[in-house]
Amino acid sequence: MRELYFLNQYLKKYAIPMSLGILFILLTNIFSASVPVLVRLGLDEALKQSIWISGSGDSLVMGLIFKTALIFGIAILLVSVIRGIFMYYMRQTLIVVSRKVEYDLKNVLYDKYQQLGEGFYRKHMTGDLLSRMSEDVSNVRMYIGPSIMYFANMLFTFVVVIYQMVQANASLTLWVLLPLPILSVSIYQVSKRMNLGNKVIQEQLSLLTASAQETFAGIRIIKSFGMEATFSKKFQEEGEEYKRRNMDLAKINAMFFPLMLLLMGLSTLLVIYLGGKAVEDGTFTPGNLAEFVIYLNMLIWPVASLGWTTALVQKAAASQKRINEFLKVESHQTEVGKPFALSSEIAVNNLSFTYEGKTLMSLNGVNFTIKKGEIIGITGKTGSGKSTLAQLLAAMYYGSAEAKSISFDGVPLAEIDLTDYRRHLAYVPQDVFLFSESIRENIAFGLEDGKASDEELQRAVAASGLLNDISQWPKGLDTILGERGVSLSGGQKQRVSLARALIKKAQFYILDDCLSAVDSETERNIIDQLQGWLKQSTAVVVSHRIAPLKMANRILVLDEGSLTYMGTHDELLVSCEYYKNLNDSQSAENQIEGV
Repeated sequence: MRELYFLNQYLKKYAIPMSLGILFILLTNIFSASVPVLVRLGLDEALKQSIWISGSGDSLVMGLIFKTALIFGIAILLVSVIRGIFMYYMRQTLIVVSRKVEYDLKNVLYDKYQQLGEGFYRKHMTGDLLSRMSEDVSNVRMYIGPSIMYFANMLFTFVVVIYQMVQANASLTLWVLLPLPILSVSIYQVSKRMNLGNKVIQEQLSLLTASAQETFAGIRIIKSFGMEATFSKKFQEEGEEYKRRNMDLAKINAMFFPLMLLLMGLSTLLVIYLGGKAVEDGTFTPGNLAEFVIYLNMLIWPVASLGWTTALVQKAAASQKRINEFLKVESHQTEVGKPFALSSEIAVNNLSFTYEGKTLMSLNGVNFTIKKGEIIGITGKTGSGKSTLAQLLAAMYYGSAEAKSISFDGVPLAEIDLTDYRRHLAYVPQDVFLFSESIRENIAFGLEDGKASDEELQRAVAASGLLNDISQWPKGLDTILGERGVSLSGGQKQRVSLARALIKKAQFYILDDCLSAVDSETERNIIDQLQGWLKQSTAVVVSHRIAPLKMANRILVLDEGSLTYMGTHDELLVSCEYYKNLNDSQSAENQIEGV
């Protein structure tokens, strides 16, 4: 339950509408408790008049009884209408507040997701992230709205109704409330089992959501390997487990609600039996008995809703715990750092890095410097640490201790304002991601206002070798892409991603194997454009292709996370056997292709 303390900030934020909602609940209950009183007064008055009729036989008294019944009927109707009005505003205030809290919490969680680093997303599946933002936040909303509303209603109903019952007959009230301690113990025991049940249900729901998301994201691979049946079976198994856990919780609820109704039924029998005897003895009027029965019926729904409310609270506690797990993860940067500046050099000093959960080091004691305006090439075998180094330079692991090993003009990356740094950085990752928007919007994405002039677009498109492709697209640059750019080829995706980086006109470029999916001729044309484009910038070019590396001032060769060689293209052809073999094999390929 302590997990729900996080929500206190929203209760304070919306204290005024929440207080009004609670006030409306109180007024609703006061007018509700007035109805049994009117019934008692009306019934007793009618009984008196009926005795008078039987004694006098005067027909005029019949009209008096009708008039009395009409007066009390109108009074009860008026009280019920007023009660209905207050109930309407009760729901309008509390339920609306719960929707506002849901909106706020989703925004907080969404903002938090954007502040977390690459390490976080390596550990958590997209489906789990979405489940916490949708299903878990909805469960929390049910706590803020219906749960608080029904609990407050139950509390006020008990106070108002029991007060009225004690006023009518204190001893009978004591007999009626006798089963309540048993009910309280039952609620306590069941709520503990509900909390555990809701926790495992939400965990399984996250797995189910993640499984569905992964299936839809990789549907082309699944179909190409004919694995539809296998994935359907896997999803069905996850669904069966989710159903089983829900059924276990439903069994608990199935025992809980009948138990409450049984105890309330016993209370009703006690009222009718003991109240009937009191009427017989003359210490209780029939109106009092009717009043008591109505009061008892007024208690049935609040008591019945107590079980449902308990389930909502336990479910919300389990969901908020899952939300808090992510909210407590340390963000990339919690304080504004120093402004980014690059007037001298970038220094990488004894940089080592190991991915969380792994034992093998991805980088081990890497040292080098990049002068301002210099282009550095990075190559090496698969798994040598090239992309890891690019990601660290791009501040993808900004919050890690390793970020202190990278400095700009002597200032460690961990101390530089992250927003300002990325404003001057253009990064093309190895894994290209395009949004389901137009090609124009995808290219202009890197600009702060998201808008680019036609001239800027044409220059970026030309530099990335996309000019000949524009005519192939139905609406040119305004063609809407499918999810993740599914309507483009691998090479086209890479070139759109490159254009997105180039149009930014950044001080520092990191290009991670961004030409691996293009043919040799297109590659040469792009490199010719890049050499002029990057002339005023500092750049790191990661590639296993020789052609992009040739435009670098110096080339670093990585092997199993260590920097083994560093030099120009010509120097490495002499000193580094791996680089020489790579150059020879690609030169032979180019000759075969006629390039």
